[in-house]
Amino acid sequence: MTHVPNMAPPAGLDEFLKLHGWEGAVVAPVAGDASFRRYFRVESAARGKAILMDAPPPHEDPRPFLHIAQYLNGHQFRAPEIFATDLTRGLLLIEDFGDRRMREYLDEHPEDEAAVYRTAIDAILRLAQTPAVQAQAYDMTTYMREVQLLSEWYMPAMGLSFDVQEFDQIWTEALAPLAEYQKVTVLRDYHAENIMLLDDGQQGIIDFQDALVGHPAYDLVSLLQDARRDVSPTLEAEMLAYYHAAAKPGVDFDAHYALLGAQRNTKIIGIFTRLWKRDGKERYLSFLPRMWGLLERDLAHPDLAPVKHWFDTFIPLDVRHKMPAVSNING
Repeated sequence: MTHVPNMAPPAGLDEFLKLHGWEGAVVAPVAGDASFRRYFRVESAARGKAILMDAPPPHEDPRPFLHIAQYLNGHQFRAPEIFATDLTRGLLLIEDFGDRRMREYLDEHPEDEAAVYRTAIDAILRLAQTPAVQAQAYDMTTYMREVQLLSEWYMPAMGLSFDVQEFDQIWTEALAPLAEYQKVTVLRDYHAENIMLLDDGQQGIIDFQDALVGHPAYDLVSLLQDARRDVSPTLEAEMLAYYHAAAKPGVDFDAHYALLGAQRNTKIIGIFTRLWKRDGKERYLSFLPRMWGLLERDLAHPDLAPVKHWFDTFIPLDVRHKMPAVSNING
């Protein structure tokens, strides 16, 4: 069954808007994300426009979003300004960045692709030079919990048998070189659908509430191996060269980039399967072919040979590129 979100305004909204000077505003739903959060555009003749985030407890906690937004704005990054909050109800009224997402803009203006991506990478470079946010470390426990989304959701959904301990051991050994790299703020979902092109020429950042302190390559992977937009290998190589010229990272950087790409793309295959199987959001299945293509690109790095061998053994090519049957998952 396809998931149909409830877009009725949240309870207590009129009281919240009146309390903060937005009484009588017109409220209309806008597209959401892959969480329990919902979003509404609020428009008032007197106050202008804002976005209402409905992050209802206990499913959602808006405090991390507030914390990271204050950090980013405090260091001259463009996160939404916070206008009003009701943490009990999980309501936030925040700055409206408009509708011009990087993804759709580049679909219409492909000639601007390199320039827009360079600007997005400039933000990653600046984050690496900014004191890290107070947040949990992107540690081995987190890396492993994420890759295990594949073993917990995708493997059963496809009816594939494997040794769980072997899977965990291979990933533990592969990820070991990253153990010392909890150094910079990692936004974690930094990609073309979460970067807004603002009227003043700046890029606005949204959907950063899950930020951790981790490896400087992670957001670069998120941006250049985008789950929702095709980034050509040529553009990826060009942007990596741009990053290298500016950051001058160590000799292990390319291996770490491939490893983080494999880790992230493995996680996302598991998440998209879970969104379909658990939440009825079947549209996420359409992203799986892209995710497998990205993962295979990462697994080609020589340092990932043991991980590649596991995938080739337990999820061979003919299985990866076969769309799972809905009846297999829901039945």
